[in-house]
Amino acid sequence: MIKFQRGFSLIEIFISLAVGLMLLLGVLSVFVGMKTTTVQTTSYGELQENGRYAISLLSDDLLRQGFWGDLTGTLDVSGLVSSPLPSSVAGDCIGEGVNNASFPAAIGHFRTIWGDTVTNVSLMGCITNAKLGSDVLQIKRAISSPTALADISSDDYYIISNPNTGGIFAGDGAVPSLSFGQIWEYQQHIYYVREDNQGTNKVPVLVQGRLQNKTAVMNLDMVVEGIEYIRFMYGVDTTNNGVVNAFISADNMTASYWDNENDVRILAVKIFVLARNILPDNNYENLNSYQLGDLSVDFIDGDGNGDNYRRLLFSSTITLYNARIDSWP
Repeated sequence: MIKFQRGFSLIEIFISLAVGLMLLLGVLSVFVGMKTTTVQTTSYGELQENGRYAISLLSDDLLRQGFWGDLTGTLDVSGLVSSPLPSSVAGDCIGEGVNNASFPAAIGHFRTIWGDTVTNVSLMGCITNAKLGSDVLQIKRAISSPTALADISSDDYYIISNPNTGGIFAGDGAVPSLSFGQIWEYQQHIYYVREDNQGTNKVPVLVQGRLQNKTAVMNLDMVVEGIEYIRFMYGVDTTNNGVVNAFISADNMTASYWDNENDVRILAVKIFVLARNILPDNNYENLNSYQLGDLSVDFIDGDGNGDNYRRLLFSSTITLYNARIDSWP
């Protein structure tokens, strides 16, 4: 008996191919969706990490602004047993005002906090590449942990202080004689945003300027990539009642506010940090607007098109404890 083997009919083959194609499309759809989700998650993870680190760095400095170890009150050259001349740092970053270098001068109020909104890429005598529209921040303080005499470094400056007086000195110089004095590292920090070239891409970075003795200059080093804007709103007490009356942007602050004249004090600072991905994503268009205090920024061109970078806005409010009391936290 002869048996005939029957194959698939043409219709059955087409049906099988159609079912297989649908299954393949489903698998590809899941794969593409998972890849897109992974890219987005990685992008936002990068933004979170960079933005939070920038906020942490700025907050730590602001919390200790005006801290001078055991010395109470404000830092004034007339109340110190010794201090380097303001002109002793070559290439110093000098902010606005008659007394705003790294070390106090014998004139005017020594500004331990100062800021401005960048309108010129060159500023403070040391910066040549600041990002327009972002802010620059200048802070002076002592590092919060005392330094043992054996741990003094020739690279740095220090302040030795007791509750009544103090002395500032270079690490490779003589330590001033001071009864019951402890030694603390003395610092001036500058923060601003610049754009670095990475291939054909411009990457915004947060820069920290740090006072050093060995090089006798301010070292300007990148500390966080992907920080596109920093902006600060200064909480000012204009009635001397210990309460902030208004938060004012740097470009609207007056000289009397920076100099604490007429019982005015800066009691708090609002920090705004806009973080941006380092690389663009051509599958994403950013049509968002971001509010940095009193400043609104977007990245939409004249034709209504956004760019291809994801961004996140971070903010924090810092109380300047050393502006309120006469003993340090």
